[in-house]
Amino acid sequence: MAGALRALNLKPPTAGTPFFRRQSQLPLVTQSPFSGDKSNAAHFTWKLRSVARVGSVRASAEYRQGNDDRENRLPQVLNSNWSNRLSKFAADNFLPLALVSGVVLGLANPSLGCLADTYYLSKFSTFGIFIISGLTLRSDEIGAAAEAWPVGLFGLASILIFTPFFSKIILLLKLQPQEFVTGLAIFSCMPTTLSSGVALTRLAGGNSALALAMTVISNLLGILFIPFSISKFIAAGVGVSVPTERLLRSLVLTLLVPLILGKGARELFKGVADFADGNRKLLAVISAVFLSFVPWIQVSRSRALLLMVKPAIFLVAVTMGALLHAVLLAFNALAIPSLSLMSGGSKSPFAKKENASALLLVASQIIIDSFLVSVWKQKEDEFGKAKAA
Repeated sequence: MAGALRALNLKPPTAGTPFFRRQSQLPLVTQSPFSGDKSNAAHFTWKLRSVARVGSVRASAEYRQGNDDRENRLPQVLNSNWSNRLSKFAADNFLPLALVSGVVLGLANPSLGCLADTYYLSKFSTFGIFIISGLTLRSDEIGAAAEAWPVGLFGLASILIFTPFFSKIILLLKLQPQEFVTGLAIFSCMPTTLSSGVALTRLAGGNSALALAMTVISNLLGILFIPFSISKFIAAGVGVSVPTERLLRSLVLTLLVPLILGKGARELFKGVADFADGNRKLLAVISAVFLSFVPWIQVSRSRALLLMVKPAIFLVAVTMGALLHAVLLAFNALAIPSLSLMSGGSKSPFAKKENASALLLVASQIIIDSFLVSVWKQKEDEFGKAKAA
């Protein structure tokens, strides 16, 4: 027995620590800090208050810092929102803003516009517009324009035959100076403008090739139709002389040649076609800038005469022009669904939105259409977003 006890005492554990010893080494909290000595309780309470005070001060500082950061960021956010809205408005309405800016610049400082006119800048701008038209003209768009030949034929009839009849009604108006009335009557006998119709149609997402075809053909045929229309409706019984050869040469140089050059470059060089397709928005902006040169130069040349006219009379003349445009727009808009029903319903070329847009803008276009196109474009964007959502 004694030997056994001695053996047990001589063999202490070689590794580890018994479980009961590990438990005895753990700190035991068996008393509340508020029990026992009152000084300990007071000391503990002081520590709690100090920690709470420090935490409160830190939280208050962080809150003030957060408010300061928010107040500093608020003007930046507001400025960013306004700049984004202005940028979007300018992008959506670039063409009308460019045209209005050209008019305002011509009235404010006509010397620059007159200088530009001496260097034939308006002809160069028209040349540039049709080069861009050729660069962006796809072959499939030419096929779409060919398929819409009934729409183009009606557009030509509206431009060259129907519109000149309004000159007789316009001449019945009594307005001084009479030159305003005569000018508006002559305007109704003219073919569509060279530059704006195609640009507006492209901006509206219409059939730009069809608009281009109507513009080219109406101006070429206009050389033959203008003398007849003016002598028949405006100067009855008076011979009218039109410089046919000079007009034809001008149309070929400013319209057909740049269009062929642009289209030829697109077909011969793949890099040119890729660049034109990838930068259509940029080319549209450049075309709009070229287009704004026309009112800028015309207003600059006519500023002295415009200032001689009383504002009330000038306003009446502008209203007359807008009214004529509204009548032509209404006529073509009402004719489209009727012709669509007569030529195949939903399968008719008149039923396609792209063809209808080209017809409306080319056959009855004026500077007011730039604002109309902007409204169309915004509506289409909103519809597209709603459909995607």
